[in-house]
Amino acid sequence: MNFMGDTRILIIRIKKTNIQLDVRGGKAMSILFESISIKNMTLKNRFVRSATYDGFADNGYVTNQQIKFFSELAEGGVSLIIAGMANVHPTDQILPMQNSIARDEFVDSFKKLTKAVHDRDSKIALQLVHAGRAASLFNSQLDYTSLAPSCIGDDPYYKGEHRAMTESEIWEIIQAFGDAAVRAKGSGFDAVQLHGAHAYLLMQFLSPFTNRRDDQWGGSLKNRLRFHREIYTDIRKKVGEDYPILIKLGVQDGFLGGFEFNEGKQAAKLLADIGFDALEISQGLRGKDYEETEFRPQINSLNKEAYFGNWAREIKGEINVPIMMVGGLKSLSLMEEKIQNKEADFISLCRPLLSEPGLINDFKTNKKGKARCISCNKCVDVILKGKSVYCVQNATS
Repeated sequence: MNFMGDTRILIIRIKKTNIQLDVRGGKAMSILFESISIKNMTLKNRFVRSATYDGFADNGYVTNQQIKFFSELAEGGVSLIIAGMANVHPTDQILPMQNSIARDEFVDSFKKLTKAVHDRDSKIALQLVHAGRAASLFNSQLDYTSLAPSCIGDDPYYKGEHRAMTESEIWEIIQAFGDAAVRAKGSGFDAVQLHGAHAYLLMQFLSPFTNRRDDQWGGSLKNRLRFHREIYTDIRKKVGEDYPILIKLGVQDGFLGGFEFNEGKQAAKLLADIGFDALEISQGLRGKDYEETEFRPQINSLNKEAYFGNWAREIKGEINVPIMMVGGLKSLSLMEEKIQNKEADFISLCRPLLSEPGLINDFKTNKKGKARCISCNKCVDVILKGKSVYCVQNATS
């Protein structure tokens, strides 16, 4: 055992397991509160706020309400906040309350947001997204036809108007992601995350259900991942080698007959080899109801938590890139178990932090803690109604 300088932290190594004790308080420090890095970004703990559309923006710009929203998360102890769904191209502005990073004019408002988070000792990444065909799903008043890898007329899960992208449009969007990453870096974001899951364009390219192209962008898994690879290459060329580039990856569609996990695991390995600095493992295309989406409802027992955990564990066992586990995690003991067993490197939370922005600080002082979120999905319903996100249970309690 040894002391670590003036920090007065005692480390006892027992059977290769590190237990850290605060000498002054005599309390064990959870592995979840260890400092850990992604590339050159050092994080104070293993908790990530998973990105979601929040509906606080004003025609793409950051608002004071949004700064307050993220400041509370930072004050609440989250190490890395991922700000959700900033569109990168004019053909991707779903709603007026969605953030945009598609033009230089948005940078100054983002600087206010990143400063607020940094002042509260947290890091913040910006999630970059192109909605693809999903744009018309959220906004029926678009003055353009939504873009997609392929035009599919018999899709039971999506009825919005869309058309197949041309080769030149594909390259235009690729370059838009790179330019958006440059703006994000200039805005003070510590990293960017590509949205490669759920209903959006990168997932539409990856899933053979929505990508039925017969050119270099479709067919084999390698071709369906070409869009991801070219976006990564363009971003890396523009932001430099030291800037962290993350991805939220869908590894299986939410319905039978779509993208399957055997390919999803291969995709994760290929993206790690390409150079992505961390992978958040989630679901692919959405099915018809909440049980077939990333928003699984009624997570009311321990065995229902970590519903994407098996995917994260299998992928973590085969790659060296840090893995973020997301999906219904609420119990601190289970989160610790997942990290101790090396099934993931980070715990990613969203709905629980909507209910309790200070949850991570509460976890730090109550080892047997559990989030109070009941997975009612009323917060999701609020978003689908075009309103800013909030916890309905908090509003009615």
